[in-house]
Amino acid sequence: MGKKSRFNWRKWLDGFNLAGKGILLATREKKFWIGFVVAFLFFGTLMNLLAGGLSKFQLMGAVGFAGAMKIIWDALIGTFGVNMIFLEFLPVFLIAVMQGTLIGLIVLLWDKKRIKSGEEVISDDKNTNSANVEKAGIITGLIALGAGCPTCGTTLLTPLIGAIFSSGSLAVAGVISGLVTTAAIVIAILSLKRIGEEAYVIIINEKYMRRKAEKERV
Repeated sequence: MGKKSRFNWRKWLDGFNLAGKGILLATREKKFWIGFVVAFLFFGTLMNLLAGGLSKFQLMGAVGFAGAMKIIWDALIGTFGVNMIFLEFLPVFLIAVMQGTLIGLIVLLWDKKRIKSGEEVISDDKNTNSANVEKAGIITGLIALGAGCPTCGTTLLTPLIGAIFSSGSLAVAGVISGLVTTAAIVIAILSLKRIGEEAYVIIINEKYMRRKAEKERV
């Protein structure tokens, strides 16, 4: 009988340390910030718009273009805590930061792999990039479903749950939307770990190759 393989927790936790270093190195890159800022603002605004279920979108259709722009602007600045209750602002801000970081890393890695392969992404990198984008899309969907105010029945899941459960639908919606949001955060953290590690390896290798090329020219 062979020995049972045990999960190496130390190695797994070390991966988070490596991922953190990779994310810090990525923040020195312009391409990372392009992806981060766009994704951060988009997801922060979207989550604030969904804070009341679909009510704000329905209101936007009734108040005209100027009124709709005002609603979107309020949702945008709400991402930075303007006119927001702290406990409502904090989770939106943190999730927007995580999603922005994830998208920023994906954009940066795609650009570096494209350059490394001579302006043409090789098949393995194409598959990796597609998987990263797919995970980001899954996280977005889960965040959107879990968004809203579960206790007051405005989560996007409430109508579906109400059709299944005749009573207690608000309580069920609160529990399920909480689980959905938790799942989105867990997937985001695990994705950041893996992509952060990949970013660290690629950036460090790029610096090594650059220094090596400089020495060869001397």
